Amino acid sequence: MSRITKDQVLHVAHLARLEINDEEAENFTEQLDRIIEMAEKLDELNTENIKPTSHVFAQENVMREDVAVKGLPIEDVLRNVPQHEDGQIKVPNILD
Repeated sequence: MSRITKDQVLHVAHLARLEINDEEAENFTEQLDRIIEMAEKLDELNTENIKPTSHVFAQENVMREDVAVKGLPIEDVLRNVPQHEDGQIKVPNILD
């Protein structure tokens, strides 16, 4: 029995704004079914005594000290900006 249907693949493709034909949907259905089957096999493993990990190596971030430094004068910054007003950079609207 298939774990995923062609209709589900087509629905997800539609949500992702992907244009796929029926042949591609059939192919993806088979591939995704095999991936789900492999994941189900992993679920059968006994992981009761396994500690959760986020990385296979025990490493820590090495970060420099966060020190505030003086930035460029506002006049120098605004000299390179196409549009500005009252010391602020003007950018095009992205929302209507």
